[in-house]
Amino acid sequence: MPRMLDVSDEVRAEIGDEEAERLLTGDDAPRSYDCTSCRTPGDPETDRTSTVLFVGEETAVLAFAHAGCIPSQVVNVSEEQLQGAVRSITGDSPAPQAAPAPGGSVPQSVPGGQAVLGITSGLVLIGGELHPALVVEPTAPIARPGSDGPGDDFLPLLIEQGFHFVTDTAEVPSPLAGWSVLLAAGQLHAVLQPDPKGGKPVAWWQAHQALSVTDGWRAAVNKNQRVLVYAAPVGSIGQQPREDLLREALDRAAAGGRLVAASMPLAGTPGA
Repeated sequence: MPRMLDVSDEVRAEIGDEEAERLLTGDDAPRSYDCTSCRTPGDPETDRTSTVLFVGEETAVLAFAHAGCIPSQVVNVSEEQLQGAVRSITGDSPAPQAAPAPGGSVPQSVPGGQAVLGITSGLVLIGGELHPALVVEPTAPIARPGSDGPGDDFLPLLIEQGFHFVTDTAEVPSPLAGWSVLLAAGQLHAVLQPDPKGGKPVAWWQAHQALSVTDGWRAAVNKNQRVLVYAAPVGSIGQQPREDLLREALDRAAAGGRLVAASMPLAGTPGA
């Protein structure tokens, strides 16, 4: 039976024609795998399967995913992220020292008071359907590059990138071309934006350590194939222990004109 495996031209260029053919004929492909996106089992004999090549500074790792979750592609990540993904894929991740905060994890400010973008994951109910969402809130005001003023330019900068103000949280935000969310080995790694120089997408936000998301969040993103990304200035949302409280905080920020949003596909998937 032919293997239902896809090796994109991009992946083939990295691994070479010989290795690509060995994958397609089954010599080097697994009999089964855990999808690098949704972490559920897959079988390249019966499931349409993508080859996904993670490339770090010194290491490259080939992984497999359901084609419906993520297409065959090359994903550039930091060496630290790649090693974390390897541990997750092989099941060698060390036990966490503390349980993650409900709905995600928010990094702390770095020494010196420099702002850090905190990310919280959660599910947002719109039109009777649960949508996977990320809420971005800095730990301090964001100044425009080159500015020495005390103002907070976080929302204006995002508006310039194509985000839109949210006036009604009951509506799905508009797609943002070129942006995407990198979910690898079932964990959140980065929010990617277009490279202004025309190269491969670059990280707008990147996790210092990959963030875990709930099974429900992964199921929703694999169903909808997009993530709703909300952003608000420091102090607008806060760390909410429950998703209903997170929704209330989003509603308050939107009513106050302090919330922007966009919808994004998983990394490498076409925009809606």
